[in-house]
Amino acid sequence: MAYRWKNDLKDKDVTDEGAFLNRRQLMIGMGALGAIGTGAFVGKANAAADLEPNSYEDITSYNNFYEFGTGKDDPAAYAHTLTTSPWTVKIEGMVDKPGDYAFEDIMAKMTIEERLYRFRCVEAWSAVIPWNGFELSDLLALAGVQSGAKYVGFETLYRPEEMVGQNRRTLDWPYVEGLRMDEAMNPLTIMATGIYGKDIPNQNGAPLRLVVPWKYGFKSIKSIVKITVLNEEPPCTWNQINASEYGFYSNVNPEVDHPRWSQATERKIGGGLFAGRQPTLMMNGYADQVAGMYDGMDLRKFY
Repeated sequence: MAYRWKNDLKDKDVTDEGAFLNRRQLMIGMGALGAIGTGAFVGKANAAADLEPNSYEDITSYNNFYEFGTGKDDPAAYAHTLTTSPWTVKIEGMVDKPGDYAFEDIMAKMTIEERLYRFRCVEAWSAVIPWNGFELSDLLALAGVQSGAKYVGFETLYRPEEMVGQNRRTLDWPYVEGLRMDEAMNPLTIMATGIYGKDIPNQNGAPLRLVVPWKYGFKSIKSIVKITVLNEEPPCTWNQINASEYGFYSNVNPEVDHPRWSQATERKIGGGLFAGRQPTLMMNGYADQVAGMYDGMDLRKFY
């Protein structure tokens, strides 16, 4: 279950790192298997008490955010140059109320929740992250999705004077991603605005990023400035660059290897270079909640 925070609470009002870890230890000590009364949404597949969050340092110092460089420590080193206030998200396409939505206005209308999610990178590393944010479906409802809309497209900020990696042709800028409408409306899909109760750091996608926990991490697009509701599949950056390696759906599947490495196991960050590996779970452990959306589909074809 999810604890519905009051609308006037901001990320700083949600549990901080120390309190979160202390509370989690108490839960484990009590043999708790759910999140009742904790303020966290862990979901059926996440209910086991062995979901130990990574440290704040782990989460903020090991990142993929090519807009600031291709090294794992580049985002933490260079993302301080990004200006995140004021921030506006343009919502357009098949919606009743298209327009530019100020970040503050969005936050005033959303309900902030705490979500403890597994995060799985396509590169076969993983983390457990306590996010703060709101369900994407609530934002789409605010704009009014029209009948017949089938997909949602997203676009990252393009500002090369502040995002140094965009001065190189590493990717086709701006970064774009997309979801099918039922994926976007799934209650597990959130727009994250914080981690550990703090405002989300620039290197993690400030001030607003997508989190889709059953998909590989590159689908969880960062620093979003545009959302487009449409009736055809939107372009996705990695899929456009190399469709044979990065499909539109990109659901975590340990049975389907990346063409250049196995996806059967993963290394949880924070344990050092030689940390042990653990088995990767189907759809990152969320299959009970989301597998039904793909009934009849060949997910090997749609890697």
